[in-house]
Formats: sequence, C-alpha cells, structure tokens
Amino acid sequence: MGKFTTPVILCLLSAILPADLVARPAAPQKKEYLSGAEAEKIRDAGTTGPRIVLYAAFAGDRIKKIQYELAHMDPADQKRTERLNNLINSYTGCIDDAADLLDIGIQKQQDIREGVKALEGRIKESLPYLQQLSANGPERETYKDNLEDAIEATRDAAKDVEKAAKETAPPPVRRKPS
Repeated sequence: MGKFTTPVILCLLSAILPADLVARPAAPQKKEYLSGAEAEKIRDAGTTGPRIVLYAAFAGDRIKKIQYELAHMDPADQKRTERLNNLINSYTGCIDDAADLLDIGIQKQQDIREGVKALEGRIKESLPYLQQLSANGPERETYKDNLEDAIEATRDAAKDVEKAAKETAPPPVRRKPS
C-alpha cells in the first residue's frame, strides 16, 4: 500500500462509487421528532436562548400528549404502545437538544438566561411525573426502556441547567445618574 497515495485512492473510490454519493455534501439532518412547523420555529428563532425556550416548550407538549394517551387508553388500540414510545423518545430528543444548546450558548457567551429558566421549569415539572410513571404507570413494561432513557436525559439536563446558571453572566446593572 506504500505505493498508493491518498489522491490515487480517492480517484479509485470515485470511480467505483456512484457520483452522487461522492460529490454530495452532507445535508443537515431533520429532527425526526419535530413536526415541520416546530422545525421551522426552531430555524426562525435564530439565537440559542430562544431555541432552548422552544425545545423546552416542545418537551412540555410531549408530556401532555403522554398524559393524554395514558388517560384515554383503549384496549383495542394496538398502536398505543408505539405512540407512547414515540412520544417518550420525542420528549427525550427535545430535552437533549435543549441541553446541548446550553453548552453552545455558554461557549459562545450568548444570553441564554431565558432558555435556562424555561428548561429549568420544564425539568421541575417533568422529572417527578416521569419518575412517578416509572414507579406505577399503566402498562409500563411496554415503554420502560424509553422511559428510563427519558429520566436519565432529564437528570443530565438538570445538571447542565445548574452549570449554565452558574456560568451565565448576570444581566448588566444599570446605574442611576448622580
């Protein structure tokens, strides 16, 4: 292999692989757990702080939908388990993305105070509910693994919120003219 250089190997690969696979740039991934309207709101939000607020709100929507599903259980509905698992995974995705944005906001020294506050509130409401569901939720064996992941993601996000609250600069103090 010592005779072949990287450009020669790349030429060979480009001759073997389909052209559209080689030349195609990586497309941004659409978050599968967001609706089209939600994804558009995230894009339109612009900065990190408002995006965190949106992800926290979307996580709250998922919790409400989980509560609705569990309150209106129809034994004949065979897709209920799939819907519950999808909603729990969707909640986890929202929480994970919001927590990731906290780190980005800190690194870029952006104003994420509103996002921190929104995510903190969401966690305070969601974590006890998820823990209660884990302890005695109906048919919990059908969504147990995803629920454990959601609880772990929420706990991790709580740690990130605590860290962000400490590292985020307080708003400037306005002085009164003397």
